[in-house]
Amino acid sequence: MCGIVGYAGPVAAPSNRPLEIAIEGLRRLEYRGYDSAGVAVVAPGLQQVEVRKKAGKLANLVALLNAEPLPPATAAIGHTRWATHGGPTDVNAHPHVADDGKLALIHNGIIENFAALRDDLKADGSVFYSQTDTEVAAHLLAREYRTHGDLAEAMRATARRLEGTFTLLAVHTDSPGTVVGARHDSPLVVGLGEGENFLGSDVAAFVSATKQALELGQDQVVTITADSVAITDFAGNPVEAQPYTVDWDASAAEKGGFRTFMDKEINDEPQAVADTLLGRTNTAGNLTLDELRIDEALLRTVDKIIVIACGTAAYAGHVAKYAIEHWCRIPVEVELAHEFRYRDAVVSEKTLVVAISQSGETMDTLMAVRHAREQGAKVLSIVNTHGSTIPRESDAVLYTHAGPEIAVASTKAFLAQLTAAYLLGLYLAQVRGTKFPDEIAGVLADLKAMPNKIRTVIDGGDRIRMIARWMDSRSVLFLGRHVGFPVAMEGALKLKELAYIHAEGFAAGELKHGPIALIEPGIPVFVIVPSPRGRDSLHSKVISNIQEIRARGARTLVIAEEGDDAVLPYADEVFWVPQSPTLLSPLVTVVPLQIFACELATARGLDVDQPRNLAKSVTVE
Repeated sequence: MCGIVGYAGPVAAPSNRPLEIAIEGLRRLEYRGYDSAGVAVVAPGLQQVEVRKKAGKLANLVALLNAEPLPPATAAIGHTRWATHGGPTDVNAHPHVADDGKLALIHNGIIENFAALRDDLKADGSVFYSQTDTEVAAHLLAREYRTHGDLAEAMRATARRLEGTFTLLAVHTDSPGTVVGARHDSPLVVGLGEGENFLGSDVAAFVSATKQALELGQDQVVTITADSVAITDFAGNPVEAQPYTVDWDASAAEKGGFRTFMDKEINDEPQAVADTLLGRTNTAGNLTLDELRIDEALLRTVDKIIVIACGTAAYAGHVAKYAIEHWCRIPVEVELAHEFRYRDAVVSEKTLVVAISQSGETMDTLMAVRHAREQGAKVLSIVNTHGSTIPRESDAVLYTHAGPEIAVASTKAFLAQLTAAYLLGLYLAQVRGTKFPDEIAGVLADLKAMPNKIRTVIDGGDRIRMIARWMDSRSVLFLGRHVGFPVAMEGALKLKELAYIHAEGFAAGELKHGPIALIEPGIPVFVIVPSPRGRDSLHSKVISNIQEIRARGARTLVIAEEGDDAVLPYADEVFWVPQSPTLLSPLVTVVPLQIFACELATARGLDVDQPRNLAKSVTVE
């Protein structure tokens, strides 16, 4: 969950560029953790690594650097922290130093056997100052360096001793032009420059300097200098890495004139959906996936699909369930990834597991993917980030093309995940013959019309923004049926994440089975109303739900399809969305809820992009 960046430049030319790259990288990675930040630099002639670190957001570190400037350098590492072991203090901030101040190390992940290692190192004379597991890795690396005299070999020996999840980056004054990194169940990518090279937990760390990158695999150690990149496995065997080109530029990770990244990313949603739809058919008009390593004959034998995901991605999976079951007639289960692995799930070689993750590094989901494959299932992942671990460990991948999502709470990635899930459902219908080609073409045409409809909702969002600014309730409820139910849960999650108020999403049919007891005068209740053009009985039942809660004093905030006048007598506020096919309607009905949560949190003076206690990419279980 932490953000890490590394830089190696020419040893003969110490400059401020290493520090500039580190700070710029941390600025772009701060969404991964903002409890503290720190940097370390090395240069020829320095007897100790120069370190600056500070609790709080990156701005605090920048202020410290202005007060206590660092010398010109040839290599640097930087870290922005989401606290696990030890609170967010100056002492617990990374980097951690060892070997009499000649070595500095940063870490993303959790070292599970740190206590035993710490006792061993203490007995060997190491002195600890922090409460972190990371300082253990620093002292262990220092001891291995004294044994081997080579930083890369010391890193390999250290990695073999560690248990848990980790990405480590280290510098040493003996090698002032070198950064060494290691990864195990935690992300690390290499950026390839001209006369300089980069490391980062995400390509955002270096995309302003280069778009050329290398994928690092599981259990690998990388050594970068200004003009070389060397990769080995933990045993020291050389490894060839897969190069790729980042398909977005640095401006995509900027606010672009919007108040917050979330405002910008909501505005990006039409493009994210359109881009995810691009290039999905071949010259014969048949659907294709990005990287398919599952034989169509095998897909025709699939008798069950299990969607595994966490948080917002899980709600995308719930929508996928409705669509895939309807189009393909395959039973679909939706599992929280962290629960799936720890129960006795029924999985076989005829099960297709669909893993959904924006980052492709979500640890709960990654471990569930591995568990599913061990049980013989095929795994297809829906992921936004190229070069990440989950797609590399899956049998197939369907990439979304949402571009970088910087705000911690997901918006445009959710819509892109919905779009990819629809494409998957249609592809399976094509392979299994459960839909005629003209039916699939018709749904694709409807999908291609959705970006303009999403734009209509965004452009017409002033009314919901005004309502949000007036809202003073400490509790908000959300109701929906069919595909509106996961939309209700996602709307509630956005309020929890951003505004820190109690919010719950319910299936509207459950109202009389308990939740109606929560209704009291004045409580705001959002209701996602199904289209009257679909199942009329479902529409009328939700209208009855609105009447029931309004009769008990609730303030009803209704999201309804344009032209649905039946809601008008029972709604205190109506937020209209364009007419859309029922299964595709979440692409428009969720947008007002995103806008509402974003505006309410902003009006309350809260940090919309970096909510308290949260980080973007959850790389620990």
